[in-house]
Amino acid sequence: MIFGLLADLLVLIHFGFILFVLFGGFLVPRFPRLLAFHLGAVAWGVVAELRHWICPLTPWEQWLRARAGQAGYEGDFIERYLVSLIYPSGLTPRIQVLLGLSALTLNLGIYAWIIARHRRRHRP
Repeated sequence: MIFGLLADLLVLIHFGFILFVLFGGFLVPRFPRLLAFHLGAVAWGVVAELRHWICPLTPWEQWLRARAGQAGYEGDFIERYLVSLIYPSGLTPRIQVLLGLSALTLNLGIYAWIIARHRRRHRP
């Protein structure tokens, strides 16, 4: 039972990390110390998608599920929990590239907004 709960907790952490990659830039103006962490998370998220890497949390979750006597699954976290909601046919390398580029574009837009807002506030 504890392994199943830990696997579920890991899924929540994984999902939180994805949300941080996508929207964490909005926290940076309020918490500037997050900047380095967020940029690192974005770099990892984008490169992992573009290179078709499986996040290290995925095998860990699958191991916990196996220890709990639960069935594992094929593929990675995004394919299992997110893409299946959006793309019923499953994750393909092309979709991964689109997801990575979307995350990059979204974050470039967020940081452009932050920079523009900062410049407006500090204009002489």
